Amino acid sequence: MASETIRFEGSRGYQLSGRMDMPEGQPRAWAILAHCFTCGKDSLASARIAGALARAGIGVLRFDFAGLGASGGAFADGSFAADVNDLIAAGQHMTAAGRTPSLLIGHSLGGAAALAAAASMPSIKAVATIGAPADVAHILTQFAPESLAKIAAEGEAEVSLAGRPFVVRKGFVENARAEDLEARIAALHRPLLVMHSPTDDTVGIDHATRIFLAAKHPRSFVSLDHADHLLTKREDADYVADVIAAWASRYLPHAEPLAAANSEPVGIVAEETGKGGYQLAMRSGPHRYFADEPTALGGLGSGLSPYEFVASGLAACTAITVRMYAQRKGMPLQRIRVRVEHTKLPEQTPQDQFARSIVLEGPLDAEQRAKLLAIANKCPVDLTLTRGSSVPTKMLEDGESVDW
Repeated sequence: MASETIRFEGSRGYQLSGRMDMPEGQPRAWAILAHCFTCGKDSLASARIAGALARAGIGVLRFDFAGLGASGGAFADGSFAADVNDLIAAGQHMTAAGRTPSLLIGHSLGGAAALAAAASMPSIKAVATIGAPADVAHILTQFAPESLAKIAAEGEAEVSLAGRPFVVRKGFVENARAEDLEARIAALHRPLLVMHSPTDDTVGIDHATRIFLAAKHPRSFVSLDHADHLLTKREDADYVADVIAAWASRYLPHAEPLAAANSEPVGIVAEETGKGGYQLAMRSGPHRYFADEPTALGGLGSGLSPYEFVASGLAACTAITVRMYAQRKGMPLQRIRVRVEHTKLPEQTPQDQFARSIVLEGPLDAEQRAKLLAIANKCPVDLTLTRGSSVPTKMLEDGESVDW
């Protein structure tokens, strides 16, 4: 399963950071996943649900709301209404990139945001919530009474949420109390799946009852027996994703069948889509994905840029080469993470630099780490970049028949 880093402009002009989890082959549909309050796109639940949905053939965008993770803006300036508007902006970005979302999923307060945003997102065909509150003001029960009193008296206060400090302002509290979510649910007019644990001690099961009763048919309820609010157990997150994928299949558009792969290797094919300034539909055998430029350079930010593809090739090759070597030598390497950043340095030759950082997890001694670093520097893509390559090119005549 592949993933892409996505950046797009939110409703208030901030750059929001997201990740697109891609299925193998042609996606059957596209979805947006809204994370829980203060969690971020890379929370265990978000990552596992998005990954499981991708394995089921659904491409999923998960992104950090403003002021969280890698997104711009300040958490203190946020509100529930702002998160709803950013969800709508995410849908607009996906549509512009040729990935029109038809499924909206929200976890906890992200579920409330999904319920509120769906009416303003005409492409959304179905909505699923996980542990969502029936009223936005419920989130205020997570604040200490003295913090709420200080916000009322002084306009803001620092509160502790999940062990982390956040500044919350009066506008956030007022917006949460003013939101009539059940009225929005009654006017949703979309198929709704409500998933909730009867033992959820953060958002009680009574909230699921209220959401279900406020909604019109078609509506479904699935009990997440023994799951905690944050879905910290992998089996719970996988179960949620499997149920959502099966339930939503009735409402999602049918995916176009994949073209039969040519029996001969045809390499990578790039073809303009006509959307944005630079978006390219890319294919390699049965695999489909996009290449693009960031919005700052006139693109849609819908896929990796050319240099990001080169950097991703180096990162992937490094991790695979190190893993193969560790397996052959019986080294206790548990997990590999590789980061590659491309920069141009005009003062040096060559100007292109691919800075690589490697994290090796596991009880490795110093000698083993040194050997793995040495083998990383000999991965095939590394050698290709450092030794150079030839690129023979031919121009085909306009209208000339091609087999790709």
